[in-house]
Amino acid sequence: MQSIAARMRRVRMTRHFGQVSAIQAGVILAGGLNSHASLGDRVVFSMRSGQVLNGEIVALHSDQAVILPEGPMDGLSISTRVELVFAPMLAPANAWIGRIIDPFGRPLDGRPLVAGGEERGFRPPPPPAASRNRLGGRLDTGLAVFDTLLPLVRGQRMGLFAGSGVGKSTLLSMLAKGVPADVVVIALVGERGRELREFVEETLGEEGMARSVVVAATSDQPPLMRRRCAWAAMTVAEHFRDQGRHVLFLADSITRFAEAHREIALAAGESPSYRGFPPSTSHLIMSLAERSGPGPAGAGDITAIFSVLVAGSDMEEPVADILRGVLDGHVVLDRAIAERGRFPAVDVLRSVSRSLPQAASADENALIARARATLGTYAESELMIRAGLYAPGSDPALDEAVRLYPALDAFFTRRGGDARQSFALLAEALGVPPPISACGERTL
Repeated sequence: MQSIAARMRRVRMTRHFGQVSAIQAGVILAGGLNSHASLGDRVVFSMRSGQVLNGEIVALHSDQAVILPEGPMDGLSISTRVELVFAPMLAPANAWIGRIIDPFGRPLDGRPLVAGGEERGFRPPPPPAASRNRLGGRLDTGLAVFDTLLPLVRGQRMGLFAGSGVGKSTLLSMLAKGVPADVVVIALVGERGRELREFVEETLGEEGMARSVVVAATSDQPPLMRRRCAWAAMTVAEHFRDQGRHVLFLADSITRFAEAHREIALAAGESPSYRGFPPSTSHLIMSLAERSGPGPAGAGDITAIFSVLVAGSDMEEPVADILRGVLDGHVVLDRAIAERGRFPAVDVLRSVSRSLPQAASADENALIARARATLGTYAESELMIRAGLYAPGSDPALDEAVRLYPALDAFFTRRGGDARQSFALLAEALGVPPPISACGERTL
């Protein structure tokens, strides 16, 4: 019944048409639509060959609409009829759990998909800042490094910064399966087509998929689809959040989301400014991030992890720099660590969780501080140690760091267990008594 009602609301009593007036530089100009069209509306071209081409209005002039097509323009000609179909909406449903969909809510797994009874826009505003919940309790992840030095709490927004091939997707799948959440919503933006099924069936697995909704737009799809993928996934997450559920939102990756927007913005006439990205990129990324996090009073929360592709671990590149400023922490994966076989390849010293110190007890914070100090001491002299230039006994602090480093490095690979067990293992690696209390129920 919900699906029928949703379809009835989408029935249009009137139809608006225009025609193509020019085709240039990857965009299409159409006249006759301006009295009804708005930015973001979709259109349909009816070509003489019988093929149909969709597009989106990205700019409006006094007498023409600038349209970015969603596919190849072969066969399109001047005076081709174009129909205005207005802004798309999404109607998420609880039955979407366990399914793979595209950015318009259409199934990609070959099975029928029922739409929900309430339609939502792709870019609603975030909850009012003054009425949002505070960050919640600490979440066990099943990964020792996140359960101790880099804690994740309910409603937190965390960034995952990594180059290609260092275990980013594998780490996201571990979090999807390990973090306690009611629903997991995963946005795969610009992923290679062959990787979608592999990610769902092998990396995520049956266990992870049983509570997940995967929204995918592969790399061969037009930028309009790739940009809309992240918006659609967040809209699905908001549907479950408004039911009072705890949602884990995973986006892979925000870099491809921003690159898709760059293509669209440049086609619309916006000038590149920040290393080739248009000025609107900052607001685009920040507005998406702000939709996640703690929900309004009476609703659930969206705990979000946004991945960013950073070339050569450059944390100052535009997308990383913009996103880092609106997050509650960031995790850096290092290629050198991955190449020596330690996974997850987290560079602890360059990573931080802003849920600390509130998310840990006094004893646990002391243990975290000691572990970081030990790692920092070793890192400062690592080159000298590996070159055989360090003489044991010349620096007691460094002697201790050299002695403890192998156990600490092995600790970061530990999986399974909860925060209490992970802190006990960290204390063992440091050769000190375990902390008296665990902080699993602490609320920020």
